[in-house]
Amino acid sequence: MKSSLQKLQKFLKLEAERGYDNRAVVGGFERMVDAWQIEARNEELPEDLIQVVSERLRDYQRLNQTSRKEIIEGLWKRIQRFSGVDREVEKIEEPPRKPHLAPPTAPSEPKIQDAVSPETNKEISARLPVRSRKKISEEEKAALDASVTVLQGVGPRNASALSRVGLHTLRDMLFYFPRRYIDYTQLKAINRLQYGDEVTLLGTLQSVTKRRVRDNQVQLVEAVVSDGSGALKLTWFNQPWIVKRLQSGTQYTFAGKIDQYLGRLVINNPEVEQVEQQQLSTSRIVPIYSLTDQITQRWLRRIMNQVVTFWAPRTCDPMPEEVLESARLIDLSSALQQMHFPDSWEQYKLARQRLAFDEIFLLQLGVLSQKHAWQERTARDFETSEGWLEAQLKRLPFPLTSAQQRALQDARKDLVSGHPMNRLLQGDVGAGKTVIAALIATMVTHHGAQAALMAPTSILAEQHYNKMLQLLTELTFPISATFDTEDSVEPPLTTQPIPPLQPHEIRLMIGDTPETEKREIREGLANGTIKFVIGTHALIEDPVTFSDLELVIVDEQHRFGVEQRAVLRSKGTNPHLLVMTATPIPRSLALSVYGDLDLSVMDELPPGRQVISTHLLLPSERERAYQLIRKQVDQGFQVFIIYPLVEESQASEAKAAVEEHARLKDEIFPDYKLGLLHGRLSQEEKENVMARFHNGEFQILVSTSVVEVGVDVPNATVMLIEGANRFGLAQLHQFRGRVGRGSEKAFCLLIPESADAAENERLQVMATTNDGFVLAERDLEQRGPGEFLGTRQSGFSGLRLASLTDVRLIEKARAEAIKIFERDPNLTQPENKLLSEELKFYWGGGQGDIS
Repeated sequence: MKSSLQKLQKFLKLEAERGYDNRAVVGGFERMVDAWQIEARNEELPEDLIQVVSERLRDYQRLNQTSRKEIIEGLWKRIQRFSGVDREVEKIEEPPRKPHLAPPTAPSEPKIQDAVSPETNKEISARLPVRSRKKISEEEKAALDASVTVLQGVGPRNASALSRVGLHTLRDMLFYFPRRYIDYTQLKAINRLQYGDEVTLLGTLQSVTKRRVRDNQVQLVEAVVSDGSGALKLTWFNQPWIVKRLQSGTQYTFAGKIDQYLGRLVINNPEVEQVEQQQLSTSRIVPIYSLTDQITQRWLRRIMNQVVTFWAPRTCDPMPEEVLESARLIDLSSALQQMHFPDSWEQYKLARQRLAFDEIFLLQLGVLSQKHAWQERTARDFETSEGWLEAQLKRLPFPLTSAQQRALQDARKDLVSGHPMNRLLQGDVGAGKTVIAALIATMVTHHGAQAALMAPTSILAEQHYNKMLQLLTELTFPISATFDTEDSVEPPLTTQPIPPLQPHEIRLMIGDTPETEKREIREGLANGTIKFVIGTHALIEDPVTFSDLELVIVDEQHRFGVEQRAVLRSKGTNPHLLVMTATPIPRSLALSVYGDLDLSVMDELPPGRQVISTHLLLPSERERAYQLIRKQVDQGFQVFIIYPLVEESQASEAKAAVEEHARLKDEIFPDYKLGLLHGRLSQEEKENVMARFHNGEFQILVSTSVVEVGVDVPNATVMLIEGANRFGLAQLHQFRGRVGRGSEKAFCLLIPESADAAENERLQVMATTNDGFVLAERDLEQRGPGEFLGTRQSGFSGLRLASLTDVRLIEKARAEAIKIFERDPNLTQPENKLLSEELKFYWGGGQGDIS
C-alpha cells in the first residue's frame, strides 16, 4: 500500500479510537490536507480518490460527532476498496455480527499446510440438531458467528491470513463465494481444439522458458503442455513471474482463447491454476476462490467444503415464505450449497438468482424505509395560484418545454402535500433545470419563507447566482399583459408587474466572499431580509442561520456527502428538498438506488438549443481537429481540449494535460492564448483559470476532467477530447455539454488512444446520438453503476451478485418489497423479525443520502 494511504489509515484509526474529537492530527484534519494531497499525487493516486479525501477532511471540523463517524468509516471503506479488498481487512470498530446475505469477494494470489479435521464442525455443535428454517435456535446462530479459529488447524497465523480476504467467522466463510469455476465435465482434449475456441484444458507441463524479443523490449514466456492426445504451445507477454509458478511435470488447468501463430494453434496469456489430484472429478464443477498470501486453493476449498456441507443447512433464512413462493426462489441453504459446489450449471443459476434477489430486495426495502420516514414528517404548505404562476411564466423570455411543465407541476403538488418535498430533478445537459429551480424557489419566497441553493464549486454557484438574478429580478414581459385570475387570490395585474424578488433579496455566499459581506449576508438570513441565498459549502458553516428556511436545492447532488446535505437541511425545520443532476439516470437505477426519491425527468431540450456535431477521429487524423480549432478561434470562438491525465507517467501512454499544454502552446497554436486547468491546482487557482477563460482572456483551455460539471461558456464551440476511450459515455456527454451553449454551431471531437475497433465501436455511439439517457444506459451496461451513485452509501455498495442493469430482477424484487412494506412498514410482525435484522445488517445502521 502506498505510504500516503498507510499514513491516512493510521490517522483514521486513531481518530476513531479517540471518539472523533479531530485530534488524531495536530491542528485537526483540515491542517494536513494540503500536505497529504502533494504526497498522494507524487505517488500517483487517482485524482478522484484524492479529491474525495480532501473534500471530506476539509469540512471535518464543522461536523457533529455522528457525521464525523460517517466520514471516517466511509473513507476507511474507500481506501480498502482501492487497495484491492472489497471489504475492510481491519475494521475501525467491530460491530455486532448479524446474518448477512451480501458477502464480499477479494483479490488473489497464493501456503497453509495445516490440516482440517473432518469432524471439526460436528465437534463445534454436535449438540445442535438440524431444525426447520423457522426454528433455528439462538445457540446455532451464535455458533455461526464463532471465529474461524474454532476450526481445527486454523490457528492465529492462519486466521490472520484468512482475515485478509474478509474471513473472520464461520458465517463469513458461508458467504465468501467463488470468483469463478472450472467445469471438469467440459474439458477438451488438445487434439480436438479449433481456432477461436474459448476453452479450459487439463495437461502436464512439458517445458517452460523465458526470453527477450523485439530488441529486448518484451519478455516472452513460452511453455508446452500435453494431455496424451497432443501438445500445445502457450505464451505470456511481459509476465516473467509466470516462470516461477510453473514446474515441468506438474498438472495444470489452462483457460483462454485458441489463437494461431505461423499455422500452429497457441493460447496467448492463458489463466493458469495448479491441479490438486485429490480434488479432480469428471462430473464436478470446481470452485475457484479469491486468495491472498499463504492461502492455497486446495486448502481453502477443503475448509469451505467442510463448513458449507455442515452449516449451510443450519443457516437462518430471513426471507418470508410468501416471498419465496411468489418470486419462485429456492431456500437460502440450498442456494449457499449450490453457489459453492454446484451440482450443475442449472442449480448454480438458481442459487445465484436467489442470492442476487436478496441483495436487490434488501436494497428496495431500505430505500422504501427511507421514503416512508421522510413522508412521515410534516412540512409547511405553499399553495401557488394559477394567476400568480402564469404571471411568472410570462415573465420568462421563452416558453417552457413539456418536460419543464411536468416537473413544475410535480413540485407544486409536493409543496401543498403537507410533507417535505423529496424530489430528484434529473435532466440532460441544457434541459433547463435552473429555470425550474428558480420557479420553485419563488413559490416559497412568495410566501415570505427562505430558499437556499448549494452548488459544488464557486464557479457554478456564481453562475447560478447570475442566472437567478436575471430570472427573478428583471422585468421581461409586456406591461399590458393580463392573466386569467378566476382562481387567483391576487387581483388582476393592471399595472406594471413587480418581479418576484429584488436584487438585495438574492445573495451569493462562497469561500471568496469578503468577510464583511459574509457578515452582512448572515445577518440578512437571520433576520429574514434575504430570501434566496446561493452558495457552496460556505452555506453550512456554523455561523450561518436562517430565519425561515423552507426550501433546500442541491445542484449536482452526487458531488456532496451525506453529512453536507444533512447540515444544510438542519438549518430549517423539515424543509422541502430538491436535488438536481445533469447526469441522466438509467431506468433500473431510478427504480432501485433512487427509489426513495420522487423523480422528475426532463428529457427534452428547449427550442433553439444546438445539436452538437460529434465526430470520432483516428489518432492519425489529429491535424484535422487542429485545423477546425484554428478556424473557430480565428472567427472569435473558444475551445476546450481535454486530456485524461495531469502528467504523463511511465505506466501509461495516455496523453497528459501539462506536457500537452506546453507542446500545443509552443508548436501547434503559438499565436493563440492557452490556459491550463487540472486537479492539482488549488481551488482558488482553478477558479481563476476558469474565470479568465469565461472572460475571453484564453482562447483555448487545456484541461483534465475537472471541467466536467456545469461551467457555462457560451462562446465555446469546440470540445476536443483526447484519450476518449478512457472516459465513460456519460462523462463524455457531460464534456460535450460544455459547448453549444450559444447560438453558433458547435463541435465535439473524440480521439481515442488507438484505432482499436472495439473502442471505436463503443465511442461511435457518441456520434450517433445526443440523447444522454441512451448513453447512460450504455454506460451502465459497460462500466457499471459507479459513475451514477456518487456518494450514496450502505446498500448500494453491497451488491456482489446482483446487477443494476437487470431491470426484470429489480422490478420483481421491488414488487415483493412493496407488498411486504405496505403491510408491515416497520417490519415488526413476528414473521418479519429475521428480515428486520438482516435489513439492519445490510444497511450497516447507515442512512441514504436523503434521509
